[in-house]
Amino acid sequence: MDTMQIPAPTGKPVAPQPPTRRLPEGNDDGVMTTMLPPIIGAIVGIIIMVVVGIVLVGQAGGLAVLGSALIGAHSAWYLSRATAFVSYVLVWWSMILGLSMTNKLARIWPGGPTANALHEHASLLGLAFAAIHALVLLADQYIGYTLPQILIPFASSYMPLWIGFGQIGLYLMAIVTFSFYIRRWIGTKTWRTLHFLSFALFVMALGHGLITGTDSSALWAIVMYAGTGLSVLWMTVYRIFVTRETKAALPAAA
Repeated sequence: MDTMQIPAPTGKPVAPQPPTRRLPEGNDDGVMTTMLPPIIGAIVGIIIMVVVGIVLVGQAGGLAVLGSALIGAHSAWYLSRATAFVSYVLVWWSMILGLSMTNKLARIWPGGPTANALHEHASLLGLAFAAIHALVLLADQYIGYTLPQILIPFASSYMPLWIGFGQIGLYLMAIVTFSFYIRRWIGTKTWRTLHFLSFALFVMALGHGLITGTDSSALWAIVMYAGTGLSVLWMTVYRIFVTRETKAALPAAA
């Protein structure tokens, strides 16, 4: 009876290769997570700016002055006021989202990854609108700001102290916002430390708006400043409470 001879293997044995992982086709979750937050933030910012603009025009005299408000001598002043409120609301929203992640409320809504993406892009858009709020004053003739007065804290001829706090708040906002993009190089600990500047910049922005704002005496502005300030205070106190409770539970769990 003939027997089948199995040839002996030659050369080095080939190591088994791990199975190739194929991503499911049509998975747009990454794209949606990347694109939705800035789109939503930009739309919300534009809506806020339009609403504030309508309110300001209404205070100035209604539709009769709409043309002069848009292309008149003080159009830059109106644009600066509108973008100031947009920037402030976006900074407040970024603060709320950041605090909701640290005190675990983001687990309820809208979820950790979504809250983090919205937090980042709200901060970026708030910075953009704040820059517009400051730089557009170069075109206004009412006070006649110069570029050094806009860029250098406390150099303003109008309310230099509180304008200076707003300028410092803008620079702190830039530091906190761009820290998102250098986190891998500066480390998580430094990144978290920089994020504590958010509390200082929010207080500065709140004080800047309340004291120097032309519309601060209006009822809607008072309600907005009170609501945003108290909500950030409550979320901060709740964060401190949650942090203490978590630390107290660690020894018991061990």
